[in-house]
Amino acid sequence: MNVKRFCAPSSREALHKLRDAMGPEAVIISNRNVNGQVEILALDDNDMAELNESSDAEIEEEQSHPAPARSRKAVADPSPILRAQANFPSKKKLMNNVNAQQQKMIGREPVFDLSPDQPLAGVHDAGGAAQLMSELRAMRGMMEEQLAEISWGNAQRKEPHKAQLLREMLGAGFSPSLSRYLIEHMPKTADIKHGLTWIKAILAKNLNTITCDSDMLENGGVFALVGPTGVGKTTTTAKLAARCVMRHGANKLALITTDGYRIGGYEQLRIYGKILGVMVHAVKDEADLRIALSELKNKHTVLIDTVGMSQRDRLVSEQVAMLSGANVNKLLCVNATSTGETLNEVIHSYQGSGLSGCILTKLDEAAHIGAALDAVIRHKLTMYYLANGQRVPEDLHVANKQYLVEHAFKFKRDSAAFHFQDDELPMLMSGVALQKRQLNGQPSEVSLG
Repeated sequence: MNVKRFCAPSSREALHKLRDAMGPEAVIISNRNVNGQVEILALDDNDMAELNESSDAEIEEEQSHPAPARSRKAVADPSPILRAQANFPSKKKLMNNVNAQQQKMIGREPVFDLSPDQPLAGVHDAGGAAQLMSELRAMRGMMEEQLAEISWGNAQRKEPHKAQLLREMLGAGFSPSLSRYLIEHMPKTADIKHGLTWIKAILAKNLNTITCDSDMLENGGVFALVGPTGVGKTTTTAKLAARCVMRHGANKLALITTDGYRIGGYEQLRIYGKILGVMVHAVKDEADLRIALSELKNKHTVLIDTVGMSQRDRLVSEQVAMLSGANVNKLLCVNATSTGETLNEVIHSYQGSGLSGCILTKLDEAAHIGAALDAVIRHKLTMYYLANGQRVPEDLHVANKQYLVEHAFKFKRDSAAFHFQDDELPMLMSGVALQKRQLNGQPSEVSLG
């Protein structure tokens, strides 16, 4: 019999050590606090089974061969340890009970009442109570995650086409939360093709785009292109300016730049303006911008090229405030090559009082565009144009939702290093399910109707 001892600062860490060393079927003999550490004594399940068999054999032998009268009192009962071991169920019976309880728990979420309304027995100080509550919440999170992983694994075996569709969405760059939400609400079908068609239709329905080029060029107005460094704001401004000149003439357009930080930033736009026959005005602050807009109020369209800066730069808020104070329509340039987490940060930073829409840039450089479409859907942005190259003005197109969705699934990840395997999906989806419960609900940005 080999009894092992595990010590850790918390019960959770001690259980992790126990499970890593002896497996999930180890038998815990004792659990106590020793010098501020949690000590767990455990026995391997095979040793426990042998111990049960030996104790049963000793009891049967003693009952079949009673001791002499003078010593019967000393051996009438086995030792307390043997009596306790005799009451242990066999390994097979124990595993059957565990499996039965596990089957009951699958399919429903565990409910724990962790509110500290009632006093905890044995805990007399606030520090101990807080530590105990913290450990209970950690254990609850572990159990919920494991149950969700088991549930998704069972669903994956019963409906393998859903696992295939999930891999398709993840490979296209869509977030796990959006992918799981659509897979869970997909109509019942065993055909992967029909399921993918339904997913594409839902994505296209939730992707907002302008109907035609006239929505911006014909109506006119004051538009500022904003976004981080290197997303193509100046080149996109030149493309839009060329479209306006071709439709209304050079005298109906004005160009403004706030880029006084980047070397050659003003010169680049000035060269484009000289080619188009449009004067470029430079402003430094909100007062200059108001004066410039007042002088250019007779123009049909005014395009503003802003300075690029990191979404974490404190100057972003000042730039957003300057444009909002001048009643300028802000168009965010969304880099199609960025990850979903980066795009969420960018949109939150430049949101301010609101964005009029966005322009998807660097489409020709992106390995997949699912992350960009996911962010646009999540934040309910209206997409105006797509930019897929450096040519002015040829490489600018009106956004088409059907084309974008088809393009997203056509150019999905081809590298095996980024593909999710079947045994990895349950672990990934269990984390998503736990996060969804913490956020108390489904993604409100997606409509299935």
